[in-house]
Amino acid sequence: MDTKNQLLRMLPSVDSCLAHPQMQVLLGMYSRHQVVKSIRVAIQEIRGGLLQGDDNTLPSEDALRALVLEQAYHRLGATQHFELQSVINATGIILHTNLGRAVLPEAAIEAITAVASGYSNLELDLTTGERGDRQASVKGLVEELTGAEAALVVNNNAAAVFLCLNTLAQGKEVIVSRGEQVEIGGSFRIPDVVRASGAHLVEVGTTNRTHIRDYAAAIHQETAAILKVHTSNYKIIGFTAAPSRGELVQIGNAHRILVMEDLGGGNLLDLSSFGLSPEPTVKDSIAAGVDLVTFSGDKLLGGPQAGIIAGRRDLVRQIASNPLARAMRVDKLTLAALEAVLELYREPDRLARTLPTIRMLSLGERELLDRAHKLLDTMEQVIPNHGDLSIVDAFGEVGGGTLPGTSLPGKAVAFRPHHVSAHGLQQELRLVQAKNHIQQRELFPVIVPIQDDRLTFHVRTLLPGQVDAIASALDMVLGGEVR
Repeated sequence: MDTKNQLLRMLPSVDSCLAHPQMQVLLGMYSRHQVVKSIRVAIQEIRGGLLQGDDNTLPSEDALRALVLEQAYHRLGATQHFELQSVINATGIILHTNLGRAVLPEAAIEAITAVASGYSNLELDLTTGERGDRQASVKGLVEELTGAEAALVVNNNAAAVFLCLNTLAQGKEVIVSRGEQVEIGGSFRIPDVVRASGAHLVEVGTTNRTHIRDYAAAIHQETAAILKVHTSNYKIIGFTAAPSRGELVQIGNAHRILVMEDLGGGNLLDLSSFGLSPEPTVKDSIAAGVDLVTFSGDKLLGGPQAGIIAGRRDLVRQIASNPLARAMRVDKLTLAALEAVLELYREPDRLARTLPTIRMLSLGERELLDRAHKLLDTMEQVIPNHGDLSIVDAFGEVGGGTLPGTSLPGKAVAFRPHHVSAHGLQQELRLVQAKNHIQQRELFPVIVPIQDDRLTFHVRTLLPGQVDAIASALDMVLGGEVR
């Protein structure tokens, strides 16, 4: 107990920590309140650890002060001015939901910058000088690329489904196959969206088999629509059955009820050209006669977060007049980015060069191996003797709730550190900006998975310049104290 009391008396004061030269740097970057709070919390945490610990070793006062400062640095880095920040995706998952899904192309970034840096003709028709439609250009592009009569953009695909049903099926019944009642990210479920819209869900078929006769038997005077949901985030194989779009459209027309399809991923291309499983395209659905199709902007489309409604002109007009459409509308930055992305689709042969999502999907083995060698060579130069490095085969994913069960063969650099744990290093790479703020270096958090006790840096999802950025981050954390 005497040793513990002596340790507690040796803990530095807040004032002595504030006087330290390294804290003076932080006081120039953060408010005094933030810095003081971080020091106080660090001291409290260390005091708690000393009271619970059994170690009777007496460190120096300087060592205790250094420990307080280090923890304060990390706390400030974790609560920096901007919580949302750029990270390096070394996971091999292209549309990583936790990391913001699709990376925008340069054309979209330039469009956002141009619109954000001044005023714009968001709702002004420059030809007439009268009030204009904020979505005019985007609607035209969606119609051109999908063959739809009309289109409307809202803030995400769940909102698109909700708005369609709230407008056209409120108080009436919507038929959905049991096997298509998917749960999307954040525990949002199709049945919940349907019910919240004011429509009544009618479930037909079984988990693995639904027939056209099941739909026919469920239709009566209170039926407003058939909703087909593309199971883009899971796959049922084996003894399965589901009606085609054509069959659903035929029965919908016969009974004068709507047929909607929630495509989710928003695919506008034939993905088989990249060696992937065929995915239905929006154009396929429209051509089959589906009345309304909804899909996401930030998945396979490769654009910003948005929900896009495409289909019959009379139906889209009704949906656009729903008061809730204003609550779900998108802002000028989303519209600018989406227009730029859709413009790229006018030249589909160039998409592998102009659109990051398609670029990552289309990378071949030779280019992946070249990237892996470049990363390996750079890491060997920066962190020699810190661990075992090797190039390994690694499987990535499309992600974003798309192409379930599809693995993307790729390459990665595996790193087994010698003097630290893989999990400890993984955490340090996520928190690298905490140290960055102290040493004024341009670093980015690196998100990397662990496999077989090795950090596995997938190269498919790395962007230009990020090989050197990974090496710099490793140099920072391995040059310091990593536990």
